[in-house]
Amino acid sequence: MTWEFKLEPTAEQIAEIERTLTVCRQVWNFALAERKDWLNSRKSPVNACSINREYILPADQPFPNYVKQAKALTQAKKHIPDLGSVNAQMLQQTLRKLEVAWEAWRLKRSGLPRFKNQARMRSFVFPQMLKNPVSAQGIKLPQLGWVKVRWSRDIPEACVIKQARVVRKASGYFVLLSLQAAVDIPEVPFHGHPVGIDVGLEYFLSTSDGLQVKRPRFFNQLRRKLQLLQRRLKRKQKGSANRSKLLQKIARVHQRIADTRKDWHFKLAHQLCDRADAIFVEDLDFRIMAKGMLGKHTLDAGLGQFTNQILSWVCFKRDVYYGKVDPRGTSQECPDCGAEVKKDLSVRISHCLSCGSVKPRDIAAAQVICTRGQRGVENACGVEVTGNSVMDSSQLALKQEIFEAIRGIPLCT
Repeated sequence: MTWEFKLEPTAEQIAEIERTLTVCRQVWNFALAERKDWLNSRKSPVNACSINREYILPADQPFPNYVKQAKALTQAKKHIPDLGSVNAQMLQQTLRKLEVAWEAWRLKRSGLPRFKNQARMRSFVFPQMLKNPVSAQGIKLPQLGWVKVRWSRDIPEACVIKQARVVRKASGYFVLLSLQAAVDIPEVPFHGHPVGIDVGLEYFLSTSDGLQVKRPRFFNQLRRKLQLLQRRLKRKQKGSANRSKLLQKIARVHQRIADTRKDWHFKLAHQLCDRADAIFVEDLDFRIMAKGMLGKHTLDAGLGQFTNQILSWVCFKRDVYYGKVDPRGTSQECPDCGAEVKKDLSVRISHCLSCGSVKPRDIAAAQVICTRGQRGVENACGVEVTGNSVMDSSQLALKQEIFEAIRGIPLCT
């Protein structure tokens, strides 16, 4: 688990955090430039040269991967004092993060890594913590010493702090603690009352039981304030102190929008878990929806965050089964007879000519999702798995015993 706490550092500790972020940013940019130079040297045409500059590297020079750059970093510390004044493991984690981003681009999973300015480098990680780093006053971090923390909840005695990540946000500095416990928690089995969920933009979600939740406009509530601040930003001189203060205000408004959205998602997920023992959703790639003409509304609703991250985690905490189904044709199928009911996006009522069923389009799709989810679980297990027999299984009893041992962990709200 990863828990987040608010830091209250002193002025000296803030200056040290900012200096550490600057050194990490310089290491990132230099390593990325080295990789790009090697790549561009292999793309030079044999019959022409660039007008501005040309990358001339030996043909037998190997690619500067993580291992080679980590060795070069060790040698560079002898000549650059700033590199030696920062935790060595922290800089290695920066190179490792660059390696992961580069491999994701090479496998066409994401875009090419970019150079970072002062605003884009916002965090660094301590992969190895000191002994007994937590006290009632704060947390002991390498190079920073004891830092005051707002302990919003107690850390269970069964958990060990493996690593800490310091993050700079618009509202201050935070620490993300990775907790590990020597327990094995099984997955939640399928049991009880199932519910299918269909997400969208007209209604944020519709369930197979007939519940429909309107989509809140998180961005629209503060859009006017953002427009006024951004108009003022246009008249500020780049690099000035007033421009930095105004950028901080804009960042706080964006963070307030994100925090409001996340809080609403968690509350809605708990309400759904109160109504169901098994939840099924569509296995959708919301990144494709975010690139369309309704991308702004899709990102404002946070469909991917709710469906793939928050709902699955709350279901796991609340002993509710969570499953995904094939999304193809869920809105083009009758939930009662299974006949095909073709309709475009403008048709909001599902009217089946075979059985005469008339239902709202989103509720009918949610019922189809629920049916597909139960059918998939039955096919995977080979037998009917509904009912209370699964609740009495040894795995679920083991999980309840584990949570009894660390009852101090509260539910996320």
